[in-house]
Amino acid sequence: MGTAEVLGRKRAGPWAVVHGLLERLSRLGARPGLTDDESLRQGTLVLASVLIALLACVWVGTYLVLGDPRSAAIPGTYQLTTVVGLVMLSRTKNFPVFRVTQLSVYLVLPALLQVSLGGFVASSGIVLWAVIVPLAALALVGPREATPWLLAYLGEVLVLALLDPRLAEHPADVPPAVATGFFVLNVGGVTVTAYLMLGYFVEQRQRIGAALEVERARSERLLLNVLPEPIAQRLKVHSGVIAEHYEHVSVLFADLVGFTTRAQTMPPSELVALLDRIFSAFDRVADAEGVEKIKTIGDAYMVAGGLPEPRPDHLEAVVRTAFGLRDEIARIAGEPGLEWLAIRIGIDAGPAVAGVIGRRKFIYDLWGDTVNTASRMESHGLSGQIQVTERVAAELGSSVTVRPRGTIEVKGKGPMATFLLDR
Repeated sequence: MGTAEVLGRKRAGPWAVVHGLLERLSRLGARPGLTDDESLRQGTLVLASVLIALLACVWVGTYLVLGDPRSAAIPGTYQLTTVVGLVMLSRTKNFPVFRVTQLSVYLVLPALLQVSLGGFVASSGIVLWAVIVPLAALALVGPREATPWLLAYLGEVLVLALLDPRLAEHPADVPPAVATGFFVLNVGGVTVTAYLMLGYFVEQRQRIGAALEVERARSERLLLNVLPEPIAQRLKVHSGVIAEHYEHVSVLFADLVGFTTRAQTMPPSELVALLDRIFSAFDRVADAEGVEKIKTIGDAYMVAGGLPEPRPDHLEAVVRTAFGLRDEIARIAGEPGLEWLAIRIGIDAGPAVAGVIGRRKFIYDLWGDTVNTASRMESHGLSGQIQVTERVAAELGSSVTVRPRGTIEVKGKGPMATFLLDR
C-alpha cells in the first residue's frame, strides 16, 4: 500500500465515521416497507433535530453562566424533548408523532425564549429559529400540508411584534457583546441549519433519483428485450389493445434438427448453455439485418421482416437472415462433439396481424395464414435447407438461387409447390 493511499485513508477516516453516524441517525425509527422517499423525509427531520439539539448547548451554557436559569431551561427543554422523542421513535416507529412534536417545539420554544429575554432586541431575534418550522414542513409533508405551519409562524411573529413594547420594558441583563454574538449566531445558525437540512434533502433526493434512473434504464432494456421499440413506446402511452394489420411481411421459422432427441441425453447446464450460445448468435444475425426477432419456442427460432416498421426490402433481409443462421450453425457444428448440429428453415411472405397479448409476461406475436405457412415450410423442410413457398420464390430476385423441390403434401394446406434457396 502506497503512502498516498495511507494518507488518503487517514483523511477519509473521520469523514467516514461522521457519514456512518448520519446514516444511522437517518435510519432511526425506520420501519419495514418504508419507501426511499419516506426514509429521506424522516432522515432529514432526525438530522435537523439532532443538529439543533447540539447547538442548543450554547444557549443553555451561556444563560446559566449569566445567572438566568429560566431562560436556560427553555432550550434545555428542547434538548430533553428531542432525546425523548428519538428514543420513542426508535421504539414505536411512529414518525408522524415525532414530526408533529418536533415542529411544535421548534415553533413554540423560540417564542417563549424571546418572551423570557424581553423582546426582539434583548433575545437577539431568537424567534428566527422558528423559521425552520415551515421549511421543514415543506420538505416533509409538501406545500399544502405545510401552509398551516407557515401561517402559525407568521402569526407568532406578529403576536411577538405586538407584545414587544411591553416585553422590552424588562429586558434580560445580557452584555452587549453577548447579545451581538447571539444575533450573529441566530442568523448564521438558522441559515446553516436550514442549508444543511435542505442540502441533505436535495443530495439524498438526487441520489434516489439517480438510482431510479438506473432502474428505469434497466427496465427499459428489459422491455426492449421483450417488445420492439415502437411497440414498447406505444404500450407506455396507451393501455389498450395493440394490434396492427400488415399487408405484406416476411416470416421465418428455424428449428434445430434432432435437438429434442439429443436433449434427452445432455446435462441440463450443457443443454441451456448450447441453446443460449446458438440463439445469441442468431440474435446478432437478426440485429445486423434489421429484422424483428419474435420469439423462441424450445429449440425453434422465429423472426419477421417488414414490421413493426414497414420496409420495402423485408423479404431480402429475411432471406439474408436465413443464410446467416445457417452459416452460424455450420460454424458451431464444426467444433468437436457438435458435428450433429443442423438446421431447418422455412419462409413465407404475405399479410399478417401483429400485436401484444396478455397483461402479465406479455409478448409481441404474429397471426395469420402467412405465419402458419412459414411454420409448415420449416416443419416439412429438409435438414440444412431453406424452404420457401411459391410466392416467396416469385418475389425473389436474381441474387438468390431458387431450386424447385416439387410439390409436397403439407399438413393443413394440402399439396404445395415448394422451393429451396441457395446463394
